[in-house]
Amino acid sequence: MKTLSIAISPCPNDTFIFENIYTEKIGIDGYTFDFDFLDIEELNKCAAAKNKDIIKISYAQYFQVKENYTLLRSGGAMGFGVGPLLIQKKDANVNLSTAKIAIPGQHTTANFLLRYLFPNAKNKYSLLFSDIENAVLQGNADAGLVIHEGRFTYAEKGLAKIADLGELWQEKTGLPIPLGCIVIKKSLGDELKKEVEALIAQSIPTLHQAIILSDFIKMHAQEMEPQVMLQHIQLYVNDFSKDIGPLGEAAFTKMETVLSAKE
Repeated sequence: MKTLSIAISPCPNDTFIFENIYTEKIGIDGYTFDFDFLDIEELNKCAAAKNKDIIKISYAQYFQVKENYTLLRSGGAMGFGVGPLLIQKKDANVNLSTAKIAIPGQHTTANFLLRYLFPNAKNKYSLLFSDIENAVLQGNADAGLVIHEGRFTYAEKGLAKIADLGELWQEKTGLPIPLGCIVIKKSLGDELKKEVEALIAQSIPTLHQAIILSDFIKMHAQEMEPQVMLQHIQLYVNDFSKDIGPLGEAAFTKMETVLSAKE
């Protein structure tokens, strides 16, 4: 048996998608999978270091690692209404051109969208995504770029939305937001790539049915409330997760065009 190293995030959408592979309910003959669970920016760095066979990364990072990795059509996060939110303290009046902004990583799609939509917002520093809300509340940042469950928790913590970067992307392009994707090392070959792609698509539970929060999902989501886990999965796991399709391809191409124009 050959072992394939795989790294994904501990977020409910990833664990929901990959649970059947992790628990070996399904697989590929002759292969086993060795999983690691990392924050999205750590995953991006992991791909840059080429030290995993299969990795979940930000779409915006793919263009930096495409020499060594190939994009898979399944398993990623893409869609409408799924974008990162720029938040501030309630009743604050933040000037983004001077504000200190906490972001979830330089290589994330969230930061790509911030650069694209608010090019004057340059005073940024990286934090673990789950620490961003508290950084704003404690005054360590004037604004924060929240992703994942931050979409569902910022308001109850006394924070207010400045902008939904996903909505702004959609208004400009009419396309879904390419957030995160699964990549596989090119050196593993096209045949295995297709097998892994099909396996991930097969692993995704039937969409649009009642979601069962397994112990596996709960364990990795850590302190997340069950209702937030459900919202997380419902938002980020969709038809694009099975296959990005032509609309997803168009969104991916648009991102590449924007990034190329900025180089």
